[in-house]
Amino acid sequence: MARESKNSGEAVNRSFPARVSGFFAGVKSEYSKIIFPNQTDVRKETIAAIVVSVIVGALIFGLDTVLKELLGLIL
Repeated sequence: MARESKNSGEAVNRSFPARVSGFFAGVKSEYSKIIFPNQTDVRKETIAAIVVSVIVGALIFGLDTVLKELLGLIL
């Protein structure tokens, strides 16, 4: 026989408005835990993302150019 949890019947016995209210209370408490970055952090991370993108793009361009020239010599 399966064991029943002590809390298994609690959610079923609560009314719909009480469950909705509990849900939004939980959302509010979780939302208060969020730490939003300040403008300086956002600026630094944006610049870092742009720099990394440019570096990766340059590497791909360089490898593509080198491999194209090598393939041109072989063919």
